[in-house]
Amino acid sequence: MAKRKILITSALPYANGPTHLGHMLEYIQTDIWARFQKSQGHETYYVCADDAHGTPIMLNAQKQGISPEEMVAKVSVERQRDFADFNIEFDNYHSTHSDENKALSELIYNRLNDGGYIKKRTISQLFDPEKQIFLPDRFVTGTCPSCDAENQNGDSCDACGATYLPTELKSPRSAMSGATPVLRDSEHYFFDLPAFEGMLKGWLHSGSIQDEMANKLDEWFADGLQQWDISRDAPYFGFEIPGAPGKYFYVWLDAPIGYMASFKNLCDKNGIDFDAFWREDSDAELYHFIGKDIIYFHSLFWPAMLEGAGFRKPTNVFAHGFVTVNGAKMSKSKGTFIKARTYLDHLDPEYLRYYFAAKLSGGITDLDLNLEDFAQRVNSDLVGKVVNIASRCAGFITKKFDGKLSDTNAEPALLAEFAAAKDSIAEHYENREFGRAVRSIMALADKANQYIDAQAPWVLAKNEDTAQQAHEVCSVGLNLFRILMTYLRPILPGMAANVSDFLNDELAWDGVDKPLLGQPINKFKALMQRVEMDKVNTMVDESKESLAPQSQALEQVADNGELKKDPLADEIEFDDFAKVDLRVALIANAEHVEGADKLLKLTLDLGGQQRQVFSGIKSAYSPEQLIGKLTVMVANLKPRKMRFGLSEGMVLAAGPGKDEIYLLEPHDGAKPGMRVM
Repeated sequence: MAKRKILITSALPYANGPTHLGHMLEYIQTDIWARFQKSQGHETYYVCADDAHGTPIMLNAQKQGISPEEMVAKVSVERQRDFADFNIEFDNYHSTHSDENKALSELIYNRLNDGGYIKKRTISQLFDPEKQIFLPDRFVTGTCPSCDAENQNGDSCDACGATYLPTELKSPRSAMSGATPVLRDSEHYFFDLPAFEGMLKGWLHSGSIQDEMANKLDEWFADGLQQWDISRDAPYFGFEIPGAPGKYFYVWLDAPIGYMASFKNLCDKNGIDFDAFWREDSDAELYHFIGKDIIYFHSLFWPAMLEGAGFRKPTNVFAHGFVTVNGAKMSKSKGTFIKARTYLDHLDPEYLRYYFAAKLSGGITDLDLNLEDFAQRVNSDLVGKVVNIASRCAGFITKKFDGKLSDTNAEPALLAEFAAAKDSIAEHYENREFGRAVRSIMALADKANQYIDAQAPWVLAKNEDTAQQAHEVCSVGLNLFRILMTYLRPILPGMAANVSDFLNDELAWDGVDKPLLGQPINKFKALMQRVEMDKVNTMVDESKESLAPQSQALEQVADNGELKKDPLADEIEFDDFAKVDLRVALIANAEHVEGADKLLKLTLDLGGQQRQVFSGIKSAYSPEQLIGKLTVMVANLKPRKMRFGLSEGMVLAAGPGKDEIYLLEPHDGAKPGMRVM
């Protein structure tokens, strides 16, 4: 097998908050794949970094009374500790606020500028006269120009779903100081993304990203690509644009360059040829693992920047879905928004590594962490099947046979069958079909246990005439266990290290067809404990956050709790209600709205008639989660012209906002167009 050169990255975590289990899906998935590639003998590097720039980090640091650099360093220590405790093995972990990233960002910008791909034009923005800062949309609040709802953000209204420019808000005020903002002009710098439209169309359908993502990104070309604003005005925590005092690179300009910077830092420390991985004619492989919500940054802006600056493009961008818990979005109030550290305080990290792996595929579907299934699967598969093989056989070897395996291979055909599975299991790993790999491994574990059950070494060992046979059976069992753990090593590196010590073996992939004969082993120690549901429940309880101060009685009565926070509106007449036509609608399509922080554009099918609706539910749902679902809409609402297009209705949802938004869904059997009675 030819030796490959492989560089692997995960999305850079934003240095403005703790790591949670939704984040860990990506890093666990990437780590498994990187460990597998290393097990195959390929020159493989896995790098990551803190995404350290931007307005939120600057403002959070100000609130804490520390510098942005201090805050980023503090978060980085905690995050790297979480990663290490989940056995995530980076070859380098760096920061976008680094000398390497500054130099590479300036290099790429200058090359793009020299190539004519940087444009300048003046735009008008709201400015906070007290804080002396231009205000992003989400830092402006005011009264909705459409429905007069108060305390709405600067791009869209949570009450009616209207979208608008921040300058269209009534009574606008700065979310930072409360001051009334003023309008000021500012010259901004733009990357000419439309210049790369032809290249991007070809690259998207070259196999470099999943077909579903490629088809989704095609929507960006429908109305033509737009130039991308890559500058922000001072004050801003980031890198100043060369030759433009007071102008800074937007965080998404230098964030992906952070992949290059982290690798450059590794190369400089270890004498690795950086250019061999990044020049245009590189034969190395470059893979990005990312969440599906940031696909457009990595598959439109990033490859276009690389192309314009004379660097190679990614071999593949692997997008994945989100994590749900017990079938629903992670919720702070329910305790299912679980921080990585809270999990680690109660449970073995390899439980989660295994459970995620057992459910992961090469696609982008969301992964549900069902906590009862989590406990049952880990207990059944790892404790009840895999570890059980070693625990049933090891005692006989150490107590009755001087701690040495048999000199003979009593079951060459069975061991050969297990070893022969390595190619198909390797293929599953290569294709990121970890769930298939796990199913294959567990099928072998079943066979190993069936063999031990049939041979019953505990019976054979009692009789002096069959003692040698017991020795051979237990030795075969431990050799089967060794093969299984070699296959599981990318998923369970901590357990594999303990097994390696126990068997005095490296668990090398290319050594599975060479059984251990006459090998001394060490005393067996428990490799994994069963998942205890009381620990799971304690973890959930510690993760709960009350949405508002309430008495214990109100917390136990959900209706009263919600009504206390959001009292009932004034009574209406029945005739008023009868005017509202509620219909079941199928979400035929859902997509992001460029330039809107809160909105998704929904195409709703009423059973032959389609409506376009803009809905402020982006904080709680991704487009991929919505397509194909049934919901309820106000079908006779007068169409409203918004900044991004015409909205022809309203979908119904409940919740206080942000990640606590719950779209109304009819029961099975409802059909598009049905009236809601």
